[in-house]
Amino acid sequence: MSNASPPSRQAATTPADSDPAEHISIARQAIVDDKGKVYGYELFDRTRRFSEHDASSDAQMLFNVLSQADTATLMGKRTMFVNCAHESLNSEHLELVKPERIVLEVPPVKGNDPAVIAAAVPALTDAHAHGFKLAFNNTVLTPAYEQWLPLASYIKIDLLTLKADLVAHVIRLAQKKKPDAPVIVEKVETAEQHKLVASLGVKLFQGYWYSKPVVETSQNIRPAHAVIIQLINAVRKGAPTEQIEEVLKRDATLSFNLLRYINSSGFGLSTEITSFRHAVMILGLKKLFRWAALLLTMSREGGAPPAVGQMAIVRGRLMELLAAELLPPEECDNAFVTGVFSLLDTMLGIPMEKAIGAVSLPDAITDALLHNKGQMAPILALTVACEQADDANFARLANELVLSNHQINWAHLQALAWAETLGA
Repeated sequence: MSNASPPSRQAATTPADSDPAEHISIARQAIVDDKGKVYGYELFDRTRRFSEHDASSDAQMLFNVLSQADTATLMGKRTMFVNCAHESLNSEHLELVKPERIVLEVPPVKGNDPAVIAAAVPALTDAHAHGFKLAFNNTVLTPAYEQWLPLASYIKIDLLTLKADLVAHVIRLAQKKKPDAPVIVEKVETAEQHKLVASLGVKLFQGYWYSKPVVETSQNIRPAHAVIIQLINAVRKGAPTEQIEEVLKRDATLSFNLLRYINSSGFGLSTEITSFRHAVMILGLKKLFRWAALLLTMSREGGAPPAVGQMAIVRGRLMELLAAELLPPEECDNAFVTGVFSLLDTMLGIPMEKAIGAVSLPDAITDALLHNKGQMAPILALTVACEQADDANFARLANELVLSNHQINWAHLQALAWAETLGA
C-alpha cells in the first residue's frame, strides 16, 4: 500500500490557479469483461470535454495518477485508459509512465483532414513502438484512417453516436478489419443493449449500467448471503468469540476469505492473523465489523457481477479517506461500511429497505443509505459522483464539503489502488 500522506485540509482554501492539481478533477468508469469482472478503468478529467484535451492537460492528468496513487499496485493489475490529444503523442510526459498497462485513447482528426491524419502516423507509430496500446473510435474503420488501423489495440464503439440499425454492422466490420483489436462498446445503458452487443461477440463493455446493473430480485436472502449477514450481525452486536466461530464453521470459505482480507497488504499488519480468535485479540470486534462487511462483496452465488463488488470496495475505501478529512477518526469505519453497503441491494438482489433491515447497522449508516440524511450522506453522494459525468453535481458536493479537487483525486486514486491489494 502506498505510504503517501493525504493532502492537508488547508488545500481546500487554496485558489485553484495556484496549484496545477486543482485544474484536474478525476472521474473513472470501469471497463467490464464478459464475466462481469473489471478489466480496466477509463480515467478522465471531468473539467474538460474530450475535444478540449491538449498536451498540458494530459500531462497534468498523468502526473496526478502517478503522484497520488500506488501506481505499482493499481497499474499492475488493471489496464488504464487515458485520453490523449494528438500533440501529447510527442510530449515528454509519456516517458513518465511504464506503457505496459496504459492505453492511449486518441480521437479522430477534426474534419478528417487527410493531411493531418497522415501527419499523425509517425507519432502514433512511435508510441506504439514504445509499448503503448492505442484505442481509436470506430472512425478508424473508414478509408481515410487506413494508416491508423494497423496500430489499433482496441476499437471503441459509442452506442450513443450510432443509429441502432448500424450497431451490428459496425461491430462486425471492426471484427473483420482488425480481428486482433478487441471491440469495447461504450455508453451501454440498459440490459437489452448489453445482451445485443454480447450476442455479437463483444467481450468488453463500458457504461453506467455496469455500475448498478438490474439483477434478478428475490423476496428471500440467498443462503450464501444469509451466513455472512449472521456473521456481520454477531460481530456488530459483540457476541462472544465462541458464538461467532460457530457461524464461521457453517461455511468453510468464510473463515478463509475473512482471514485473506485481514492479512492483505491493504490492512498493513506486521503479523499474520491465523484465526478468528487471533483477529479479535489483535484488532477487536469494532475493526472486524468492516472486514466482515467486505465478505458480501465476494459472494458470487446467484448474485451481482464481480465488478459490483469491486465498486463497493472502492466506494468504501474512498468514503473512509474522505471522512478522515471531515469527521472524527472513530467515524471512519462507519464511513467505510456506508460505502460498501451503498450497493447492498444490488449485491443481495433485494430492495435496499429489506437489505438494511436484515443487517444490524449503526444509525449513521442507515440514515445515509435509506434516508439520504446525516453526516455520511453528503460524503456518500460525492463518492458516487466520482463515478458519474454530472460535473455540476460533483462540483456542488465538493464545494459543500469544502474539499479540493486535489484532496478528492488523492483519495479516489488511493481507493482504486487499495481495492487491488485485496485481490477481490
